[in-house]
Amino acid sequence: MTVEELIKVLDMQEEILQFSHFTNGDAWELGSLIAVEAGRRGLPVAVSIRLNNGYTVFQYGSDGTGLYNEDMLTRKHETVKYTEQSSMHLYLRLRLSEKTQEDMQLPTSKYAAVGGGFPIRVEEVGVIGSVTVSGIGHVADHDLIVNCISRYLHVDEVPRIRAL
Repeated sequence: MTVEELIKVLDMQEEILQFSHFTNGDAWELGSLIAVEAGRRGLPVAVSIRLNNGYTVFQYGSDGTGLYNEDMLTRKHETVKYTEQSSMHLYLRLRLSEKTQEDMQLPTSKYAAVGGGFPIRVEEVGVIGSVTVSGIGHVADHDLIVNCISRYLHVDEVPRIRAL
């Protein structure tokens, strides 16, 4: 797939995977679903669900994760919060434009242009937070989130990106 085609897939994912509402209970159920799925596959992941006001409503780190992963969760969340799109979007937009994060005034100390951050978009409200995953490579991090949100929302047909 070309970068343009990959961006279209991301646009479709974010359009399809919207919530009608999102509560702390939803965060617990979705976050637990991601943690259980990663555990079932034997994947070492850190998972965080944060609201844009800064409140972390779910966080989990499996054995094999640590402070690096926690830092990546924060940077991916900040990227989603700033762009209101998945962090993979920023990664692909930079590839397409041949620019760096610094060129866009997005320092790597605060933002992460990699997959693994996905917006929590509530219908008729907008982006209220993010689901982030770190630990298994940025494309796999992104795909784990998409797979689990799809299951949580009972959406069968969501285009996927499994490799770049």
